Amino acid sequence: MRAAALFFFYLYAASLVVFGGAGVFTARLDQHLLYNLDTSGLPAPTSASLLSQYRFFRAVECGFGAFALVFREAIFRERPFNRIFLATMLGGVAARAISLAADGRPYPVFYGFLATELVGGALIFLYSRTTLRTA
Repeated sequence: MRAAALFFFYLYAASLVVFGGAGVFTARLDQHLLYNLDTSGLPAPTSASLLSQYRFFRAVECGFGAFALVFREAIFRERPFNRIFLATMLGGVAARAISLAADGRPYPVFYGFLATELVGGALIFLYSRTTLRTA
């Protein structure tokens, strides 16, 4: 359990840092690769607004990944850090599930993200029940 939980933790946190950080600079390419969206075909203010918000979300994503890596020991030992981390990670899973119900079926890659985040979150939750300090 430990190895699997740590594998998913580092996979998730490192992915947030790498892809979040890169996405700040590659927003137009991301839109094309992930969503098959050509932002140059949108009205200029719409494109600028979409890309601005996307870059912001990617920066926040990168920051959360950095937070997770810096506070990795606390996440597995201290309940408040553990709760914030898992609430954020599993909140993303919940948001994807809501989107499936409200918005329909996404591209297949998003099912992969959902499955990885769900399995990883569950494993991290279960393993961290054995590592948290009792206060």
